[in-house]
Amino acid sequence: MPLVPQSVFSDRAKTIREWLDANDLKALIVTTPDNFYMVSGFHLDVAPWERPVAAVIPAEGEPFLVMNELSTNHLKFAEERKSLFITDYTIYVEHPRSINRTWTRDQWGELLATRLAERGITGGKVGVEGQGPVALKRAVPKIEFEDVSRYLVELREVKYPAELEILRECASLTDYGQDRFTELLTPGANVAAFDFEISKRIMEEGARRFPEDRFEVRIRSSCGPYSAAPHGSGAFCGETFEKGEGVVNIIVLRLSGLVVESERTLFVGEPKSDIQRRAFSTATDANEAAAAQMIAGNPVSSADAAAQQVIEAAGFGDNINHRTGHGIGIAGHEFPEDMPFLHRPFKEREVYSAEPGIYIYGVGGFRHDDTVIVGKDAPEVITKRSKVLEDQIVPV
Repeated sequence: MPLVPQSVFSDRAKTIREWLDANDLKALIVTTPDNFYMVSGFHLDVAPWERPVAAVIPAEGEPFLVMNELSTNHLKFAEERKSLFITDYTIYVEHPRSINRTWTRDQWGELLATRLAERGITGGKVGVEGQGPVALKRAVPKIEFEDVSRYLVELREVKYPAELEILRECASLTDYGQDRFTELLTPGANVAAFDFEISKRIMEEGARRFPEDRFEVRIRSSCGPYSAAPHGSGAFCGETFEKGEGVVNIIVLRLSGLVVESERTLFVGEPKSDIQRRAFSTATDANEAAAAQMIAGNPVSSADAAAQQVIEAAGFGDNINHRTGHGIGIAGHEFPEDMPFLHRPFKEREVYSAEPGIYIYGVGGFRHDDTVIVGKDAPEVITKRSKVLEDQIVPV
């Protein structure tokens, strides 16, 4: 722990094969990074547009990979630590040279066609993301491509119990980072440089807790009026923390391929205006109202509606710039991306962000973001750092 167990990938492959059979598809071909990891357990170290790759799960026969030579040793490392679910792979080289390898970059479509033929697939329908690999279409014109992107989204919605355990472990590291943030922040410090310092602390702690796992850290903060832009001002590398101003931070961590978000609004010393306090209180209440709706059976849209009701009742309705949240999992932003308009029920073991925000130009932004596991009877908020105002004031 916390590597995703091989049983998760094995069960997922079984589910995919059953779905392929039911839909008269010969195979599933995956070519994009997040879905590649979902079916293989391998974190791509290449950009597929530049070095095309494929993970293939046939309806019959064992799955296989077609890989670029840059990944040669990465694949060996993954096999050694037993995180690679699909161990049958063929590697092509980037350019012709005198070594005992047959396939080159310009032949990767023919290589994929050859590997498919080994599984008896020379025609019929295969499931792909989008339009499918153009090089394969040229190599096997009798294959018919069917876009199954929606099915791949659905595969990622409900998490396995083992994945939820990893998310909980990851969330505890965001709490560690939030504690260090309020503990170490000082007025006048450069915001971007401070983000790097907190990233360093979190990475060191992650290495202590999980020395053999994959762990990634991303932090972005904004102070005062700049925080009124949810994703930062877009410039101002000289931005500093100023006394009396609010700060919105974003801590996004990825542990063993699974993402957790935590965001908090804090203040550098006491807030300097009543509107800061009111907006902070409203953002907190909206966050908790949204999370409370994340129970299996409730409409997904109910979380957004609950947050909006709180914000509008407090008089900040014109200061909403985005939806309340989104799905989280293998990617930081998973589907569904349309929470306000999605009226299907929440599913048990889905994972969402709850991050309604208030953005007042000239004053700042006010947003708490929690990662929430949808429960059968109650939601589970796994990012536990306090949102109480007194705990979010940095002494100066």
